[in-house]
Amino acid sequence: MEQKAVSLQGINISNELPLVYVGGPCIIESEAGYMETARALKKIADDHGVPFILKASFDKANRSAVDAYRGPGLDEGLRILAAAKSELRIPALVDVHEPWQAARCAAVADVLQVPAFLCRQTDLLLACAETGRVVNVKKGQFLAPQSMENVIRKIESTGNRSILLTERGSCFGYGDLVVDMRALHIMKQLGYPVIFDATHSVQKPGALGNATGGDRTLAPVLARAAAAVGVAGIFFEAHPLPESALSDGPNSLTYGGVAEIMLQTARIDKMQKNY
Repeated sequence: MEQKAVSLQGINISNELPLVYVGGPCIIESEAGYMETARALKKIADDHGVPFILKASFDKANRSAVDAYRGPGLDEGLRILAAAKSELRIPALVDVHEPWQAARCAAVADVLQVPAFLCRQTDLLLACAETGRVVNVKKGQFLAPQSMENVIRKIESTGNRSILLTERGSCFGYGDLVVDMRALHIMKQLGYPVIFDATHSVQKPGALGNATGGDRTLAPVLARAAAAVGVAGIFFEAHPLPESALSDGPNSLTYGGVAEIMLQTARIDKMQKNY
């Protein structure tokens, strides 16, 4: 299968090109905190000489508990993201949960991300695709990798072929996920760039009762394995103090963890792709 490339702001994303890194905090907790993390991650990426896309979430609509922090909301979240983009001059990705949000998000973000639980929602996929922005779809924890072909066809029906596919683990009994590295290879056969989500893949859904647990120490292990398969990018969530993060703290990386993953996976990627 011919491997397609997706381009944005001078970054070329392909399963055959050097790794691209996508990262940020799980959710915008405050403007000051988000800007601090964005600056830190950009510097780490620059220090390692790798391309970087900033990730943002203005609303975590699928929190385990009704009283869990969800974020600043659409208007404030996009305002903060626009400020970060303007200062750092880097492309940005944002989660989209409902079709009506797509056009608003496309006015700020370069990549619209469809969350895993929503990856088969036709109206959402079409709304994101119709903006003309790059669309990153996270494969549902319940979905076989080959089933992502139907997701691709929905997006392509709008004429949009700027598509990314992200692996983030599969349900493994109750309260756990497992990553089948074969899924990365299978999705690569669909022709579009494949991203590996190193931190959501180590989640333990509902493990804390009213919140998701996880084990960030396993993220570098899985990221190295994904790089050996030969993917287009690595996705991660990071926080300066993961233990105090308002969402996904147990599986979020420290800044040191981000540097470790970038260093190790870039070396593996270079050997795997021979560049």
